[in-house]
Amino acid sequence: MKSKAAIQVEHGGPLVVEEIDIPDPGPDQVTVRNFASGVCYSQVHQLRDPGLLRPMGLGHEGSGVVTRVGKDVTHVKEGDHVISTWVPRTPISGLPVSRPTGAAFDGRPVIADGDVYTWSEHMVTFADKVVPMSPSDPTDITCLVGCAVLTGAGAVLHTAKVGRGQSVAVFGVGGVGLSAIGAAAVAGADPVIAVDLADRKLQFAREFGATHGINALNTDPVEAISEIRPGGVDVAMDAVGAPVTALQILRAVRQGGPRADNQGGTAVLLGIPVSDVSVDLNELLLYQRHYCGSLGATDPEADFPLFLGWVREGRFPLAKLVTDRFPLDRIDEACVALEEGRILGRAIVEM
Repeated sequence: MKSKAAIQVEHGGPLVVEEIDIPDPGPDQVTVRNFASGVCYSQVHQLRDPGLLRPMGLGHEGSGVVTRVGKDVTHVKEGDHVISTWVPRTPISGLPVSRPTGAAFDGRPVIADGDVYTWSEHMVTFADKVVPMSPSDPTDITCLVGCAVLTGAGAVLHTAKVGRGQSVAVFGVGGVGLSAIGAAAVAGADPVIAVDLADRKLQFAREFGATHGINALNTDPVEAISEIRPGGVDVAMDAVGAPVTALQILRAVRQGGPRADNQGGTAVLLGIPVSDVSVDLNELLLYQRHYCGSLGATDPEADFPLFLGWVREGRFPLAKLVTDRFPLDRIDEACVALEEGRILGRAIVEM
C-alpha cells in the first residue's frame, strides 16, 4: 500500500512529504490509519542528529484506527481506536531500539525512532507501541497522550511521586511542562509554580493549575521560588534541558540534612539536554537532595486510561493544550513555528 508520510531522506536535507510503501503487518505488528499527531521538539533534535539512519520517519505521539493486525496480536483488533507511543507496553531495560517496521521509501527501509512515525497517513508498527482507547474519546487531541502527557504527567506521578500539599516548580511550560503542571494540580500539589521566559506562557499555565508564574528573564527564578516557598520546593522539574535550567532545578529544591527523616527535595530532568553541565556534588550530599531523570516514566496500558479519565472528568484540560493545527503537507511550517517559540501549547498535525 502507498501512503504519504513526512520523512527526511538524507541528513541535512529538507523534511518532505512523500509516498512510502506500507507492507502487510507482520505477526506482532499492526497497521494504523493515523488521525492526528503531536509536534514534539524531540523531532527537531532528530532532524539534526547525524547519528540516526535515513530515510527517517518522524512523529512519536499519535491517534488513529487499527486497519489490520498480525496473527499474534491480541490486545487490539481491526477498527479499534488507539494511541501510538514510543514507550513500549512491556517493560524494557535501557532505551527502546528502533527496528525496521517494513515501511520503505524508494526501496530503502524507513527507520523511525521508537518504531512509530505518526507524521503519516498510515503506518505499520509493532503492537507493543499502540494502546486502545474508547471510540468515544476525541480522535485528535488524544494524540498528545502518547508523549507530551505521558512525559510530564508520568514524571509527576511515578518519578517524583508528588502528593497532596507538596510544592512543585516546573521550568519550561510547553507541552511537557504544561502536562506536568496539570498532573501536579490533579495530585493536589500547592503551590504549583511555572517558570518560563514568556509572560503569555506563564498566564496560559494558570489554566492548567499553576498558582504562580515567574518570568526568568526578569528575575532569578531560584530566589523568586524561595520567596513563594521559603527554603525551596519539594519538587522542581526541568522541561527545557538547557544547562542553566538543569542546574537551577537543583538549587530550587529544599535542603535537607543529617538524619533519615530530613531528606531534601527532588530535582527531575525532563528536557533533552543540549550539553553537559557540572554539578556540585555537595549540593546533593550535604543537603540530601535528589537529582534524577525521567524519560517516559509511564505504564501506557494503566496510565493512558487514567489520563483520559482525567480529561472526561474535566480535571485535565487536554483540549486547551492543542493551540495550533496543521495539515500534513505543512509539517515543515509546524516545525519552524515550534523552533521560533510561536507555539503556545502543543501543535498537532491532522491527517
